[in-house]
Amino acid sequence: MNLFVENEDVIVFKSSTDDLNLEEFLSAKDISGRLFRRLYKDKKLYVNGKFQRKNIILSKDDIISLYMGDEEEDIIPEAMDLDIVYEDFSLFILNKGPNIVVHPTKSHQSNTLSNGISYYFLKNGIKKKIRFVNRLDMDTSGLLVVAKNSFAHQQMALQFENNTVEKKYLAVVKGVMEDDYGTIDLPIGREGEKSIRKAVTEDGQNALTTYKVVERFREATLVEVQIYTGRSHQIRVHLNHIGHPIIGDVLYDEPSSYIRRQALHSYYLKVLHPRTKEIMEFKAELPEDMMNLINLMK
Repeated sequence: MNLFVENEDVIVFKSSTDDLNLEEFLSAKDISGRLFRRLYKDKKLYVNGKFQRKNIILSKDDIISLYMGDEEEDIIPEAMDLDIVYEDFSLFILNKGPNIVVHPTKSHQSNTLSNGISYYFLKNGIKKKIRFVNRLDMDTSGLLVVAKNSFAHQQMALQFENNTVEKKYLAVVKGVMEDDYGTIDLPIGREGEKSIRKAVTEDGQNALTTYKVVERFREATLVEVQIYTGRSHQIRVHLNHIGHPIIGDVLYDEPSSYIRRQALHSYYLKVLHPRTKEIMEFKAELPEDMMNLINLMK
């Protein structure tokens, strides 16, 4: 594999050829030009323990090291209960609860997930910036991936950009779906120039969603949804378009008296570990409000 995990702050590669320069070698390892330039500028790239020029020709068995180092995070720490699914030197995987803002904004300066992670990092001596790899709406619960260094972030972001991550959601939708399985391959764009709503539009970006019925109720359906593209509001728009909006989705349907947000949960992710390239699977149990909704729908 030519990649060895040394410790938290050093990523090590071993050259298997003798005809590439340093920049070409790391590019072949999917290191982005932006990350390479930053590490090179900060003199955090080493060949056999020494900083070298980027055009140095590598020899077979040369050891190339990327140094991450300590970082400072300026997000105000706040004690918060975090549902940690997995953690190692590179990754911090959380099961985000419903109705929680991820990043501090002008209207939400505190009590965000970032504030809670900042406190956890501080308490546990983790001197790293908080780098979210994927995103979830405030009212969507489920798996969030945080990278602990710029290498892990770039490697994980590449997987999401290339749509090689397997992403599955559970949703409770209005109406009883007739088909056990379905595919929605329709482009998504803005509904209007200034609208935050998305819609299926002829000139939108391609978007591919599949769904599978998990359980049918009297007036609703629990479905497993898998997305193969990462368009904003993709699941909500596609399900609404086929006449089965997510219960509680006030943006695309109407409020529900049974749940205070859209009944959508990111429950499964399959990714490659950024260092070892091993396949990793993560699951997050349904939150209480969706379990209660399902019981009411039965």
